[in-house]
Amino acid sequence: MNIAVIEDEKYSREELIHQILDVLPDARIRQAGSGVEGLELIEKEGFDLLFIDVRLGDMLGITVASLARKLQPNARIVFATAYSEYGVKAYELGVHNYILKPFDPRRVRQVLNELQASYHTSGAAPVPVQKMPVTVNRHTTLIDVDKIVYIESSGSGRCCIIHTIDKATYTTTSSLGSCEAKLAPLGFFRIHKTCLVQLKFIHDIFPWSNNGFGLHMQGFTNVLPIGRDKVKPLRQLLNF
Repeated sequence: MNIAVIEDEKYSREELIHQILDVLPDARIRQAGSGVEGLELIEKEGFDLLFIDVRLGDMLGITVASLARKLQPNARIVFATAYSEYGVKAYELGVHNYILKPFDPRRVRQVLNELQASYHTSGAAPVPVQKMPVTVNRHTTLIDVDKIVYIESSGSGRCCIIHTIDKATYTTTSSLGSCEAKLAPLGFFRIHKTCLVQLKFIHDIFPWSNNGFGLHMQGFTNVLPIGRDKVKPLRQLLNF
């Protein structure tokens, strides 16, 4: 079995590899210490199983998992995280399983055994929700995800503003990170710490301020900045 471990903490990465080899001594394991390194590895080699840390130093593991699905749709994905709430999100996002830090050898063995048993079955991954709930004053509006063009954090940073294709705006108390966790598997990408965009609505990308890059979204004239560390992953997603 070909396995990749994408984890930015060296000790955690080595410990997980050690535990995997205890269960699968013949496994071929490659490792990456960042999201960018992980994506480069996934682009070059084929894997049966990917262990991905949810909070990598340079990007969210959710983003890496979303890209990995496009590059290697048959690979099984397991989140490695210190945050138990991501156990539920793992299934919402269609990820096959999760393990918590510090890694428990019994849990690692259980996950590996379950994945081996199901590897040749054709069970479909859970389908992520296609609606985005926005609650204001106890009134909840369900927005079609397909209509969301981009989401930006507000000036105060305490809430987010959702912009739709019909130019409607909605304010939500959800954090941008929470929105990213829900929407990354549905074709969204965080181009900056303040902005999450739906890839299919990107109109053009161009050089912008301070040797950086910006982009326009379909139907909008304002410039959205692209973080320097986001340019390469974005190009990989758009295949240019």
